[in-house]
Amino acid sequence: MMEKSWLLAFFLFLQTIPREAALGIGGGVGVGIGNAGGGVWIGGGIRSSPTPSPGSSVSNPNGAYAALQSWKSAITDDPLKVLDTWVGTDVCAYKGVFCADPQDPGSVVVGIDLNHANLQGTLVKEISALTDLSLLHLNSNRFSGTLPDTFKDLISLQELDLSNNHFSGPFPTVTLYIPNLMYLDLRFNSFSGPIPEDVFNKRLDAIFLNNNQFDSQIPQNLGSSPASVINLANNKLSGNIPASFGLMSSKVKEILFLNNQLTGCIPQGVGLFTEMQVLDVSFNSLMGHLPDTISCLNQIEVLNLAHNKLSGQVPELVCSLRNLVNLTVAYNFFSGFSQDCAKLFFRNVGFDFSLNCIPGRDMQRPQPECSVIPGGGLSCLRIPSAQPLICGSLPQTLEAKISPSSP
Repeated sequence: MMEKSWLLAFFLFLQTIPREAALGIGGGVGVGIGNAGGGVWIGGGIRSSPTPSPGSSVSNPNGAYAALQSWKSAITDDPLKVLDTWVGTDVCAYKGVFCADPQDPGSVVVGIDLNHANLQGTLVKEISALTDLSLLHLNSNRFSGTLPDTFKDLISLQELDLSNNHFSGPFPTVTLYIPNLMYLDLRFNSFSGPIPEDVFNKRLDAIFLNNNQFDSQIPQNLGSSPASVINLANNKLSGNIPASFGLMSSKVKEILFLNNQLTGCIPQGVGLFTEMQVLDVSFNSLMGHLPDTISCLNQIEVLNLAHNKLSGQVPELVCSLRNLVNLTVAYNFFSGFSQDCAKLFFRNVGFDFSLNCIPGRDMQRPQPECSVIPGGGLSCLRIPSAQPLICGSLPQTLEAKISPSSP
């Protein structure tokens, strides 16, 4: 699960310094950092001097108190007694509530962190009165229902973590109208239905939608997203990986599509992700040969292609990637790999090629299963093999081939 964000750490720091010093600190930058387990995101900073907005808690000192008390009344179970501290008008003293100036009882609320509080209840529309709120973390509770439409009024919110709760229904589209949101974490809930296209049009740096019940296809505008981390794992998504996949920001660090129902090819554009550290498309039904452009993933550490229907040779250049820590191609129909792949063991790189169709290797599929290779008639968009692969020229080559005007 998500570690403590930079923004939350900043709020905690504010609690330890004098009021005068707290008023002079602010700023920050957002960076996405991924790993195979899901990802860690270091979020942006807060304003050094919060500017009052119409109807905000700055102009209404009692707004935060009324909002938090309304929310408290909608929480039906609090086994850890977290809300026992939510008494009185000094909301800056409430457990899990962070203010811009902890020394001032009338200060604005800029963060709420109730991770792992095991609270049961619902979210109420009154929370939207906290218009200076930059962070709302509710990871690992028992909140249910849906998000109030009024959440669009949280004009300062940058991080929203609703993971590991009991939320359900369609994708909460109100999150797409929160103007400054950069981090969206809805994983480990029961959201269902399609993923809206606007998720990938929004200026999000981290998108965690894994472990829900989203179905339909991945929106074709996936490549429009500027996110550094996208996790769509463990859903019911089907269809092909969109061709626009290769036109995403080159700053993407982690993409996880594992355990869905995806078909078709791995797009040639995967080679544009020069800063990619983790790519996991395992447990799908992808077919065809691996694109040579995978060998352009110079920063890749974890490449998991297992449990698909991929075939052909494991490209030599892929096994030569210098930052590889783990390469998994097990449970496919690969017919061989080069000496460079065999050398991975001497580099202490995890390399699992079991249950393929590689002659002379142990732990392969029985021969009858290799007599008919899945996806034999599949046509994948590829750079012509007669041209040498030059990673630096990929953007122009791929854009020309994927362009709607191309034949």
